[in-house]
Amino acid sequence: MSVIWKYLNKRSGAIDAIRDYDSMQFIIENTSEDIKQAYAAMTSLHPSGFNGMPHSSNPHAVEDHIISGLADIDILKERYRQALEYMAWFQPAWEKLSSDEQYVLQTFYADEDAQTSAVYAIADHFHIERSSAYKRKNRALAKFAILLFGKT
Repeated sequence: MSVIWKYLNKRSGAIDAIRDYDSMQFIIENTSEDIKQAYAAMTSLHPSGFNGMPHSSNPHAVEDHIISGLADIDILKERYRQALEYMAWFQPAWEKLSSDEQYVLQTFYADEDAQTSAVYAIADHFHIERSSAYKRKNRALAKFAILLFGKT
């Protein structure tokens, strides 16, 4: 399934894509270490009891532990694949925006709860009124949505 389907409504999809950027970047930067840790956890066996007998009454505990570890690694790899697909889709559109448009969108959508302060920050940055800051944000968002999805 294509990453685009996650962002079906084009306007809100463009906003969600901006908000997801940091998470996707984090996944790409940290997945290899997470996989190494999962392999280490999977291959490390818990010490047996004092008499050398395993603590578990499940004779397949080691196999279950390995299967669980492999499942975790598969999830990490799939998450990494989706993050790469997202970046391949997002990055070219983002790079087509001007630095001013990128600033406006990052400032406005980076923190969902601080949109009012974002408008003031944008207005101060460009020395414009708040209404003009909203218009600038709307134009940048419309352009970005077209770059991501094509004609709206």
